[in-house]
Amino acid sequence: MDTTSNSEDTITFKRTHFYSVLVVLAFAIGILTGYVVWGAAPNGGQAAVDNPSAAQGPAAQVPAPTQSPQYTRYDIPSDGFPSIGPADAPITIAEFSDFQCPFCKRFHDETFDALMAAYPGKIRFVYRHLPLTSIHPEAFPSAEASMCANEQNAFWEFHDQIFANQNRMGRDLYIQIAGDLGLDMPAFEDCLNANEYKDLVQTDLDFALNLGVQSTPTFFINGLAIVGAQPLSAFQQIIDPELAGEIP
Repeated sequence: MDTTSNSEDTITFKRTHFYSVLVVLAFAIGILTGYVVWGAAPNGGQAAVDNPSAAQGPAAQVPAPTQSPQYTRYDIPSDGFPSIGPADAPITIAEFSDFQCPFCKRFHDETFDALMAAYPGKIRFVYRHLPLTSIHPEAFPSAEASMCANEQNAFWEFHDQIFANQNRMGRDLYIQIAGDLGLDMPAFEDCLNANEYKDLVQTDLDFALNLGVQSTPTFFINGLAIVGAQPLSAFQQIIDPELAGEIP
């Protein structure tokens, strides 16, 4: 037996070296897995709907920065829903929103007034309900309460006060707001107790999910989707060319 030849052709690893290699490989695989899983997660600016079947909705229409814009218009009914602004305004913005969503509050606090002021008389703003009930337990009740206020022509005042007091949402708050606004309290409380607008809110929610809306807030500017609590400039990038007739 040629023992010299065998020793020259064989490489021996110490057990500690072998374990070290395994640790390094496991770490590298973990980093790669984390990148794949979390790298595709949505960024801030919107609260996500727990609805995997909505994966091909409006959010999928946002082009990559290097692509030419691809415009898709969605048919979003607006008649009969709470709205503000002229009925014949050239721009109709429908917002799907959730009163308990922090990003919806951010849009309301930081962008809404500036948006309406930037286009006086040119925007009809429509509110549609998309309560994310899996993460916001007061989203649905607050939506119903807002429609009870809408019954007394006080939707927008009620809307503003809910966002101003988002940290203490609940029935007591809705009754307090209604009282502060001088609403007919027996009628308001009867409306709440009877869940008079439960079906309407559910229909709004179902419409949004079936359309493919995946998060709140989501807006449709003359049917063109914009997702998240975007700044005024993001809305202007759609509204200005739309007013100029430059979008097909």
